[in-house]
Amino acid sequence: MSDLHIRTQGQAGRITLTRPKALNSATQAMLDGIDAALDQWRDDDSVALIILDAEGDKAFCAGGDIADLYAAGRAGDFGFGRTFWAFEYRLNAKIATYPKPIVSLMQGFTMGGGVGLGCHASHRIVGETSQIAMPECGIGLVPDVGGSHILAQAQGRLGEYLGLTGARMGAGDAIGAGFADTFVPQAQWPALIQALTAGDVDIIADHAAPCPDAPLHAARDQIDAAFAAATVPEILAALGDGDLAQQAHKALTRNSPLAMEAALILIRTSRQTPGIEPALTGEYRYTWRASEEGDFLEGIRAAIIDKDRSPNWKHQLGQVTPDQAAHMVAPLGANDLNWT
Repeated sequence: MSDLHIRTQGQAGRITLTRPKALNSATQAMLDGIDAALDQWRDDDSVALIILDAEGDKAFCAGGDIADLYAAGRAGDFGFGRTFWAFEYRLNAKIATYPKPIVSLMQGFTMGGGVGLGCHASHRIVGETSQIAMPECGIGLVPDVGGSHILAQAQGRLGEYLGLTGARMGAGDAIGAGFADTFVPQAQWPALIQALTAGDVDIIADHAAPCPDAPLHAARDQIDAAFAAATVPEILAALGDGDLAQQAHKALTRNSPLAMEAALILIRTSRQTPGIEPALTGEYRYTWRASEEGDFLEGIRAAIIDKDRSPNWKHQLGQVTPDQAAHMVAPLGANDLNWT
């Protein structure tokens, strides 16, 4: 498969995303390949650990390849996206619960679907260029691929801040917020990968360097005070002053109001009911409805298709009722994500 290089090297199963010109955006075929490889290696005693990395300097994986989802949705085929998301979410859970160590090395952009691949691994490596984010509310979705699970575990109200604004995290903030574990200078990554092929993840500690600065940590008091509010308009009213407040205000007044209110529900529900599968179940309820009832198609049109950056959301800021937000994440009955 040209977009994916799967092989074994020593005692390591190796999966490399090889679509750098598209920022390693994940297609269904790529997800199929990763899923099949993990199944093959699960009970293979010659494989002690998995290494998941990507070619290119710009991105580990900038997200899912959403052009096909848009085309299908515009044609009225909502089942295509629902099938894609169900498969992707089951793969996210498989990575999070895999019985062997998975080491992900995430350079450059790791966003959306890339978070689902790299940030549920048991050993998550970041470097100097790492930029991790959950920008889904900007295209009418909620932080998904298990993102609400990670966001819910972040200290204080960092989860709400990161999920609603889509703010990018460098290596230090990604580690501090629970999206990564270890900083390793990228010049050392080839040597680290080679060492890992001996089958022992403890070798990572020999390559680790001190964690870089985490600017969000210094802003925790301001973030916690504002993003504890119940709704997006209340968060905006509580933001205060300064660069972070201005950046957050810009994001909150640009992103989908419906998606942001639903994201608040999902993150806070996941905080009360931890676990990757409950989080993915809640996210799927939104994405199942997103094309037909939400802002997803309009968000993709504005960001990817027409690129006018002027989405016409279904709701104005402050006009989303609690019932409307709750409906988007309500149980789907027989259509709920099936874990069996």
